[in-house]
Amino acid sequence: MEEPEVLVYISDYNKECERVIQNLKKWKIPYEIKNINDINHMKELQDKGIYGTPAIFIKGVKEPILGFQKNKIKYSLGLLDNHISYYSSFFDGYKNDSK
Repeated sequence: MEEPEVLVYISDYNKECERVIQNLKKWKIPYEIKNINDINHMKELQDKGIYGTPAIFIKGVKEPILGFQKNKIKYSLGLLDNHISYYSSFFDGYKNDSK
């Protein structure tokens, strides 16, 4: 299987950015980081119409993933069954509070 190309725009002292990076490491997914504290990286991101971090761009996925959306990231990386929606209860973190 070809490794996905992942680009993550982050900012300092952002817990969601830290969680994205921690999970990519845990899943052994190669990634590139661009910190928006570098004005050039900030401008790059803003030129894409995005003004917040984390912003995750995955090769072959049309839209970036904004924020830490664990199930959506895993689904987009092909780490889960692609025949099930990432909104499904089969994914991590789903809680049924109806009980």
